[in-house]
Amino acid sequence: MLVRRTPVLGVVLVSQLVGTAIALVLALVRGETMPLPADIPWSIAGGLSGGIGIVALYRGLAVGRMGVVAPVTGVLAAAIPVVFGVLLEGLPTALVVIGIGLAVVAVVLVSRVDDGRAGPSGLGLALVAGVAIGGFGVAISQLSDGHAFGPLTIIRATEALLIAALVVLGRQAWRADRRLLPAMAGVGVLDMAGNAAFILAVQAGSLAVAAVLSSLYPVTTVILASVVLGERVTRSHAAGIALAVGAIACIAVGSS
Repeated sequence: MLVRRTPVLGVVLVSQLVGTAIALVLALVRGETMPLPADIPWSIAGGLSGGIGIVALYRGLAVGRMGVVAPVTGVLAAAIPVVFGVLLEGLPTALVVIGIGLAVVAVVLVSRVDDGRAGPSGLGLALVAGVAIGGFGVAISQLSDGHAFGPLTIIRATEALLIAALVVLGRQAWRADRRLLPAMAGVGVLDMAGNAAFILAVQAGSLAVAAVLSSLYPVTTVILASVVLGERVTRSHAAGIALAVGAIACIAVGSS
């Protein structure tokens, strides 16, 4: 696992710098105008919150138990935007509410990992990560329609500056094996793509629905681990995958 083989801050710093460059290029290619004044503080807030969240998540996965860190982070990261979205946009349809409930249970089931490790559980880091990533989702949901990659450039640059400050002020290790740089850059590409898709989804629909569907990423991880790495899918994982499919169907039908 990448976050256990190289300094966490190094992974985050490289991925955020790559994401910043890609977001800037896409903003120029897409012909986006400059971010509106109201978007700048939300972008900075999202960058700070997202930076804290991703560092806490990676650190939790590195030193804690994945079976604790992953589900706690996933549920909080989904629940906070859902609550905010309900307060802002009102309660969705009954079918969507059922889908949201199924999705939360699915995240818990597919994230359960019996790694046999002793020591710290990582619960504290998971709580920080979940709240911060949830706050990130709320912040970027406030961006103006039609603006995605411009604000993302500010978000990524803010995160990179935050990590650089942590490295300098805390004298933290960050250098990584050069052989891992392509993987770290790949993290930045995929992370930026996910954030861009989330922004566009929120602008096109509901914050609650976008937050819940995006929180189902552990399902993809479990499926890929099974197909690519040959890892065994437990009964818990299989049940979670089945619930995730049901959740997506409920949300899709209820939102149509």
